[in-house]
Amino acid sequence: MTRIMFVCHGNICRSPMAEFVMKKIVKDAGMENMFHIESSATSTEEIGNPVYPPARKILAEHGIRCDGKFARQITLDDYRNFDYIIVMDYNNIRNLNRIIGSDTDNKVHLLMHYTGYEKGVADPWYTRNFQATWKDVNEGCQALFRYILKNLRID
Repeated sequence: MTRIMFVCHGNICRSPMAEFVMKKIVKDAGMENMFHIESSATSTEEIGNPVYPPARKILAEHGIRCDGKFARQITLDDYRNFDYIIVMDYNNIRNLNRIIGSDTDNKVHLLMHYTGYEKGVADPWYTRNFQATWKDVNEGCQALFRYILKNLRID
């Protein structure tokens, strides 16, 4: 089983969007039993809060539900137990390193790394542009899925 943890600052916008987009991708491929996908935050600011309504809305516009998701903070055990720790921006890496120490297993990567661009996914909490975030998250998750399939040699 491939275990993926998506991470952003608060776990109410970008990382849950990525979590549920990736869950849809693997379900559509008939491979949901081969993946375990979650999301979490580097901060404690939003712990226990549901997905932010505009993020929920844009997911729903694409036929994706995120009911029952509540923000939580990533832990050192998560780092140990997940194969991929996928962050949304460089600040997430800095904050994550405060929790895990350092990425000794080379698990931590920007989501957009898999698209060939070393850039962050803009935080719609500040930009208010949930459509741009959707585009990056969808593109990044598709690219990550292709990378994993190629790496696992699954046809």
